[in-house]
Amino acid sequence: MHYKYHTKNTCAMQIDFDINGDVISNIKFTGGCNGNLKAISKLVDGWTVDMIESKLRGNTCGMRRTSCADQLAIAVREAYNLSK
Repeated sequence: MHYKYHTKNTCAMQIDFDINGDVISNIKFTGGCNGNLKAISKLVDGWTVDMIESKLRGNTCGMRRTSCADQLAIAVREAYNLSK
């Protein structure tokens, strides 16, 4: 299933990815720090929702209470819960 998530309080505006069971792939951020987000997308490609959430959830950016990585963790959990 393809999922599209509109981020909140980050430079990236949207995250697109595929979810198959609990495995996430083909992650693409729209906006944000291009190089860093491409790297994160490559590093976590093929990871499960739990793995992504355990490593990225709660990560902050500057003075913000969230980050693009944190938003990815939120997005994959939301997609997983909706796919059940």
